[in-house]
Amino acid sequence: MAKSPVEFPACPPKAPLTERPLLGVGLAAELAQVFEVLASDTRLRLLHALVLLGDPCMSELAEAVGMKPQAVSNQLRRLVDLGILSTRRHGAHVHYRIVDPCVTKLMYHGLCVNEEAQHQARVNAS
Repeated sequence: MAKSPVEFPACPPKAPLTERPLLGVGLAAELAQVFEVLASDTRLRLLHALVLLGDPCMSELAEAVGMKPQAVSNQLRRLVDLGILSTRRHGAHVHYRIVDPCVTKLMYHGLCVNEEAQHQARVNAS
């Protein structure tokens, strides 16, 4: 049975890389900062938990990933500061959600690249 295609919220239209000028030093540094923040296994797990849970509070996220709330809070702050997440207070709880649809798509494509690389490694090993 074929899997149904994955649908993502639309990323705002952007010019293809082939139509953009070579990255300048400043823009390359900004992009590197984005990848640096995303290059954390903990933050990737938190982002995936947000995809799965929707609009959880910090304690729900901490439970989902098996971490202490303060450690989760520190990681979430980096994602909020970068504009990837937003927060909403509901009583005593702060809820988080992904506000940049491109991040979800990037995670999906990263998983695809990883799975394909593992598949190719198995094929090459046999």
